[in-house]
Amino acid sequence: MLDWVVKLTHTPGDMTAADLQSLRDVGFSDRDILDIAEVTAYYAYVNRIADGLGVKTEDWIPDDN
Repeated sequence: MLDWVVKLTHTPGDMTAADLQSLRDVGFSDRDILDIAEVTAYYAYVNRIADGLGVKTEDWIPDDN
């Protein structure tokens, strides 16, 4: 699942039906896959909004940039 999420995050245009099948093969249902995709997409969306608006992280969160 995490490999799938990394691929979706970094190279979404490269996703194929085989990628979905790899999740099904290890027991994820289509609903599970939808949930995984939605959480991944939401996280990317929120981070891009925050970055685009210059939102600063809390002081206790290390800044890796």
